[in-house]
Amino acid sequence: MKFFLNPGTRAYLRELASEFDESTNSVRVELNRLSKANIISAENVGRTIEYHANAEHSLFNELQALVRKYAGVDKLVETLIKKLGDVKTAYLVGDYARGIDSGLIDIILIGKINKIELDRIAERRGRDISRKIRPMVVTIKELRSLWEQLNMDQALLIWGKPVEKA
Repeated sequence: MKFFLNPGTRAYLRELASEFDESTNSVRVELNRLSKANIISAENVGRTIEYHANAEHSLFNELQALVRKYAGVDKLVETLIKKLGDVKTAYLVGDYARGIDSGLIDIILIGKINKIELDRIAERRGRDISRKIRPMVVTIKELRSLWEQLNMDQALLIWGKPVEKA
């Protein structure tokens, strides 16, 4: 999930072992399997090896769609966009944008949005997928002023056109 929710995510062995509370040996075995299948790529960076999704793999899009479906993000976005009004841009931020299934889904929305309906949908869809959905509606100006706090350089665009950092 880590590599396919946000294909820009890069990680090294010890970081992954710590994050998933697993032994480095068990994580290494899985990384080797995924690397051998060419599903992820390994790159030497100094004295460490960084791993990341192989976006050139023929099954990359299918794997990413499967991971998004498993995480419940696909249905959530579809529901939000259809029922909320004029959604211009939507970003996934926080843990899910980094590929971590912590149970919290943080979404940033830009546009003219029915906030009462948004809260209702977020609560209902959150129950459906057993996760807490925390939506935030902002203007482009507000997003730019909160850019660093929201770690927008790691955000995952899930709808609309990207917003450029000011």
